[in-house]
Amino acid sequence: MTFPTHTVEKIGGTSMSRVNELLDTLFIAGREGAALYGRVFVVSAFGGITNLLLEHKKSGQPGVYARFANNDDDHGWLDALTEVGHAMRAAHGDILDNPGDRNMADEFVRERIEGARSCLFDLQRLCSYGHFRLGDHMMVIRELLSGLGEAHSAFVTTLLLQRAGVNARFIDLSGWRDETEHTLAERIAAGLSDVDLSAEMPIVTGYAQCSEGLMREFDRGYSEVTFARIAAHTGAREAIIHKEFHLSSADPKLVGEEAVRKLGHTNYDVADQLSNLGMEAIHPKAAKTLRQAEVPLRVTNAFDPGDPGTLIDDQPTDTPAVEIVTGLKVVALELFEQDMVGVKGYDAAILDALKRHNVWIVSKTSNANTITHYVQASLKVVRRVAHDLEALYPAAQVSARTLALVSPIGRDLKGLRVLSRGLAALEEAGIEVIAAHQTPRGVDVQFVLGTGDLDAGITALHRALIEGRAVQAPRQAA
Repeated sequence: MTFPTHTVEKIGGTSMSRVNELLDTLFIAGREGAALYGRVFVVSAFGGITNLLLEHKKSGQPGVYARFANNDDDHGWLDALTEVGHAMRAAHGDILDNPGDRNMADEFVRERIEGARSCLFDLQRLCSYGHFRLGDHMMVIRELLSGLGEAHSAFVTTLLLQRAGVNARFIDLSGWRDETEHTLAERIAAGLSDVDLSAEMPIVTGYAQCSEGLMREFDRGYSEVTFARIAAHTGAREAIIHKEFHLSSADPKLVGEEAVRKLGHTNYDVADQLSNLGMEAIHPKAAKTLRQAEVPLRVTNAFDPGDPGTLIDDQPTDTPAVEIVTGLKVVALELFEQDMVGVKGYDAAILDALKRHNVWIVSKTSNANTITHYVQASLKVVRRVAHDLEALYPAAQVSARTLALVSPIGRDLKGLRVLSRGLAALEEAGIEVIAAHQTPRGVDVQFVLGTGDLDAGITALHRALIEGRAVQAPRQAA
């Protein structure tokens, strides 16, 4: 592979659904000849396709994988797979104008969908024998299905670019019909081995099949991990994530377009805090890869080509400031035991139960006889954790309730009195604060509010800490 000074760039699923608009704003954008190249693009599946293949990320509505895993009947997952094929054809039908290109994309979808269908049927037949268990293969099936979406979008994008006169090249890392086993590093190296970045534009699948199993560790964050590893492997000048919005000081739909500020420059510490609160600028493991490889990250608005976006690197700031206010709904899992004081083991037992039920911990507080974890999970799942803890500690009182956690974040908050000013702003807005947390490192402060106060809390804190005005935020009903 020829390595000029280049960038590795990732396009998310929502932006991918408008990929034909990106011809003018991103891929070409007035470039000609050699200026078109020196860029590697890593693509996600078109918006909604991965939800249909696996399960809906927010609602949990089952897709092909979930229906196959439940195995209620063959028709459930078969119908779901057929629906995926229709959705893929509809997606590229809106993007590709040339009939020949549409036919090629249709055939690509047919071959992949029929291949997956045959694979699932064969696996079902194999597992009808007592020596084989379907559960042993479900993670492989999840990976197989995930790869269909990225392979489709990368293939379609390549056709679109080639039709526009760009020497684009489809790089399929999904391992489709590959009989050999590769690590992620080997898969990336093989896929890019003979690419000339000075004259070709690689369009790479966000999913990469590898012996480590990306889904096992990263689940649906795998495309950012692939993106980061490619940037590190190739020694990219910069890694760029293109979203459909700027990385801003708050959700503009919530606090107003005129009130938000583009971050412009921040560091990986802030990015990690955002990830912890479910607002991922980049997956924490992907950020770690880029940070260790000394590759800076830039987050841009794919549809605002003239704006440089926000640079994320490992540099501290010279000026303390609140950079962003965000939040999410959490479940507070609280264990109270009067005899806990001075006794070890409670922390480990709670963590073990949370890990067993695959629950994401956002924050934690404790005192002499109470440990509270604020977690991101359904109340149903947290109640299962509570049931396990009640069985382990019969004398304990274990409770779970839904709350909201709102957090001002910045590279350096020291000396800004964010905790006291935040409490005052929330008080002025008529919002009750259930708990507040601040660590000595000075990168974030967390306010725990009632569930109905999430949006109002973000608005009040943004006005006080970023806009510099403490105007009463509208109160939402609990």
